[in-house]
Amino acid sequence: MASKKSAPQDKQRPARTSAPPPYKASPEELVKYYKNMLLIRRFEERAGQMYGMGLIGGFCHLYIGQEAVIVGVQDAMQETDSLITAYRDHGHILAVGTDPNKVMAELTGRAGGVSKGKGGSMHMFDRKRNFFGGHGIVGAQVPLGAGLGFAHKYRGDNGVALTFFGDGAANQGQVYETFNMAELWQLPVVFVIENNQYAMGTSVERSSSETHFYKRGTSFRIPGYEVDGMDVLEVRAAAQDAIDWVRDGNGPIILEMKTYRYRGHSMSDPAKYRTRDEVQKMRTDHDPIDHLRDMLIKAKAATEDDLKAIDKEIKSIVSDAANFAQDSPEPDAAELFTEVYA
Repeated sequence: MASKKSAPQDKQRPARTSAPPPYKASPEELVKYYKNMLLIRRFEERAGQMYGMGLIGGFCHLYIGQEAVIVGVQDAMQETDSLITAYRDHGHILAVGTDPNKVMAELTGRAGGVSKGKGGSMHMFDRKRNFFGGHGIVGAQVPLGAGLGFAHKYRGDNGVALTFFGDGAANQGQVYETFNMAELWQLPVVFVIENNQYAMGTSVERSSSETHFYKRGTSFRIPGYEVDGMDVLEVRAAAQDAIDWVRDGNGPIILEMKTYRYRGHSMSDPAKYRTRDEVQKMRTDHDPIDHLRDMLIKAKAATEDDLKAIDKEIKSIVSDAANFAQDSPEPDAAELFTEVYA
């Protein structure tokens, strides 16, 4: 009698059903997370100012409030891993280590930009760091993320594809086609849902019949769990757990990061669908950078003077990036015809 193949849902070890305990970071790691999160915050604040001055054209989606998600996830990644995300991508490309000068120049459409001024805010790309975008079509990056996972498996490089999308994209049909194929082929993909609670201007409660997005893979036998996306140590622990589980050959997993964006969906969004009190309460009670700042002080990993010095250093980096962007030349018209095909 022929032996039966093991079903795709037979995991080598069971996945978690709830988030692991927070990551136990060293004082040096806490400082590193603080610097990385603060760089994203100050960069995005400056980008908002430059947009208001007319120096950035087109759409511009800021990541302010969500910094702990990408910083925690990126720290758990290895060099062989890849990352793909949606149009709210400035924080992601900064977290993987791309030069802030090049990121700001890309925002302003200059030749010195990471995509030579052809991508703009929504289409950042850095192949050297396995950062594959930046995608403007809602949910389009999710099947591409599964494709990256397929490439890792095909090449046997032990890499994992970190595929980011939002609560709005979670309702797109191609996401579920991707879930099916990812589980069927046991692809090494971590689906990271950044649930900032508002898909453009519609709250999760009004737009989704199932508001627990980590359960969206249930019918495909993809496990998942919810994570406090406002706490970088909880994110770091969950990311490590999920990446390890996927790297061990267990197929895909879903992490729902409960987070919050302070600004509108994009710079053109006045965000009148929520109250100022709601936003202020999140800033006061749940800000990820303030929370980490308190941990640094309590752990005696940094003093108030140390933190002020870090802020000064970060502001200088962002100021230099803004100056570089404004001084960088416009792309030559001939650039329209380059890199059309890989």
